[in-house]
Amino acid sequence: MLTKLFAGAAAVAVVAFLGWSLRDIVLKQAADPFADCRSSAVSGAAQIGGPFSLTDQSGKPFTDQDLAKGPALVYFGYTFCPDVCPLDNARNAEAIDILQQKGFDVTPVFITIDPERDTPEMLADFAASMHPKMIGLTGTPEQIRVAANAYKAYYKKQDTKDQFYMMDHSTFSYLMLPNLGFAEFFTRDDTAEQIAKGTACFLEKS
Repeated sequence: MLTKLFAGAAAVAVVAFLGWSLRDIVLKQAADPFADCRSSAVSGAAQIGGPFSLTDQSGKPFTDQDLAKGPALVYFGYTFCPDVCPLDNARNAEAIDILQQKGFDVTPVFITIDPERDTPEMLADFAASMHPKMIGLTGTPEQIRVAANAYKAYYKKQDTKDQFYMMDHSTFSYLMLPNLGFAEFFTRDDTAEQIAKGTACFLEKS
């Protein structure tokens, strides 16, 4: 008899737990219309992104207000990067093309963390080699620091005492949407197809 009572109590507890868990999920989804689109644990409410003032590859000023004019995929890197940056940005460019085929207009944005070498001219060549729509951004070291801090992007110069130094840096790609700001980030493990699918989900619901 006691065994049956304990079993019954356990069953009630499990049902109650599942009920509250389901309620929690429903409430979270109601509060976040993009819940089904997210692959990361970071919500759009996260404090990622913010004011910045930089210079594009044509030498014109470019700020966060310009970025907010349309959907964008933002990446922090540097043109002298031997492998990671070219591979990540080629993948992002492929995702942009997939999205374009689906009718979505998304701009790839490359922000340098190496303003000492990445002049507008260098960024123009890099952007042109990656995607015709890519915007390359540079600025003073302080301007770059402000932008990187806004996106919680890490970078550090390897001091080799010559012009062939490397840069350590994070490799996230940030999806930014008009009127919403930061929506999602993608990692190096995400494929072009996964980035395009995730981005399309956000755009369809926005």
